[in-house]
Amino acid sequence: MADNRFVFVVDDAAAGQRTDKFIAGLMPEYSRSEIQKFQITKNGRDAKLSEKVKAGEEFEVVVPEKPSPALRAAPPKEGNLDILFEDEHIIAINKPRGIAMYPGAGRETGTLVQNVLAHTGLSEIGAEGLRPGVVHRLDKDTSGIVVFAKTDAAHRALVKSFSEHDPVRKYTAFVWGVPNWLAADISGNIGRSTRNRQKMTMLQRGGKPAKTHAEVLNVWPRSNISEVRCTLETGRTHQIRVHLSSHGFPVLCDPLYGRGAARLGSVKNPELLEFLRACPGQMLHAGVLEFAHPVTGEELRLKAKLPGDMEELKEILNS
Repeated sequence: MADNRFVFVVDDAAAGQRTDKFIAGLMPEYSRSEIQKFQITKNGRDAKLSEKVKAGEEFEVVVPEKPSPALRAAPPKEGNLDILFEDEHIIAINKPRGIAMYPGAGRETGTLVQNVLAHTGLSEIGAEGLRPGVVHRLDKDTSGIVVFAKTDAAHRALVKSFSEHDPVRKYTAFVWGVPNWLAADISGNIGRSTRNRQKMTMLQRGGKPAKTHAEVLNVWPRSNISEVRCTLETGRTHQIRVHLSSHGFPVLCDPLYGRGAARLGSVKNPELLEFLRACPGQMLHAGVLEFAHPVTGEELRLKAKLPGDMEELKEILNS
């Protein structure tokens, strides 16, 4: 079977789903809008994405092979990649803060995926959506470890692993407030806010289940700031930022959830105040990633040291 051709058979558990939802569940690396552009047949005939699937039906999905016009039109210029691991199947990068993962509205060049493409080839899966090789993502202003797939086989295996929450992902965050606990499990469904479509929020109904384990590493009571390690048990959009903010400990310098402007008036340390006013983005860093290599099965443990701005913040707090 060609790398861009997939065959799926509906089992009893999936019966009754819409066709597009059924396909999306098996190909989570693609959005619904991308899937609508694929050639999809059911039992040899063109499939209607709005119809509900039945047990035993066979779907064939063909993903377009042509490379992304946007990536062709904007040849990448290789940046200074901080490569943590690389072989013929995958590459892991320590992403700097302030760099978007891939091209999108208003950003056609200078993204991490383009810098990686200047260094090595990536899986064509996701190329139509400007995301070749992308299996998970970090927000533009979050730094830390990101893994890209070089081959389609590695891509499919990694997407499956991440969708099942197998990798261990640990983040370091500097937050407002001093918790009265040393460790806590923060749970709650997360979905998009109806008031601000750029934000996610905790929901009583709907959304997707999310769980974050938080541990306090350091506290600076005089500055009302703490350093927290967060371990993801799920991987929802903005999960750490939403969970910490909803429990009263928003990430420093977070423009969406930080509520920092109201807190700056209480900052007495002029050096800290200057840093916070010039802060380049939320103080959140993906520092540890543990996962099984998608081809060899080797257990990998990758670490990325704190970026310079977070080290600078720590020095100011300790001064």
